[in-house]
Amino acid sequence: MSGVDVLLWGVLPYVMVVILVSGTIWRYRYDKFGWTTRSSELYESRLLRIGSPLFHFGLLVVIIGHVIGLLIPESWTDAIGLSEHAYHIQALVLGGIAGFCTLVGVGILVYRRRTSGPVFMATTRNDKLMYVVLVAAIVAGLATTVLGTGIIGEQHSYRETVSPWFRSLFVLQPDVASMGQSNLEFKIHTLIGMLLFTIWPFTRLVHAFTAPLAYLFRPYIVYRSRDAGPATRPTRRGWDRVG
Repeated sequence: MSGVDVLLWGVLPYVMVVILVSGTIWRYRYDKFGWTTRSSELYESRLLRIGSPLFHFGLLVVIIGHVIGLLIPESWTDAIGLSEHAYHIQALVLGGIAGFCTLVGVGILVYRRRTSGPVFMATTRNDKLMYVVLVAAIVAGLATTVLGTGIIGEQHSYRETVSPWFRSLFVLQPDVASMGQSNLEFKIHTLIGMLLFTIWPFTRLVHAFTAPLAYLFRPYIVYRSRDAGPATRPTRRGWDRVG
């Protein structure tokens, strides 16, 4: 276990958490009005309607896959009868499809921002950096899906290296040795992921921490067009007004 491994897998994760938490608190306290995605739908909506669902739904499946792969021990899936081979097959199929949809979605969104003048003007430097890191994380994740399952090269079970290291971080006893034994593609993907979470509070991604759950329970909003003229009520049966 080298000093570089201790720095990368024993110290850097906690530095990332400190910046993520403190940066989010700072952003919420001093930039509440900027806590938004800065919607640009009014400028261009055709590409947005395609790219945004692909990206968000694909990303949701990717997140679920990461939670299952990193937090659930291999012994638990073995106990319910899910073999390691079957696990890798479903991880390859679902992870590959979700990762591809996420990559296509973010590609459309980046193309939209680059080719639509008003949308490009509304893009900050932090957002440009965020898109670069985000795309790199998705590409690296797809690479680990392909390389780690043995389609190209030897199969590597990250559940025996990356997952134990990740769970050990929560008990403040980082298993640096396990992470040090993982393949290079998993190390690169992990480093890019930590970089993404480090810059998270300072980009538009911060809006993910305030999901509009109240939207599901708010009363309906009724929209009426003013082009059709004043609203008319149906004639009710009864006495006519006199005078």
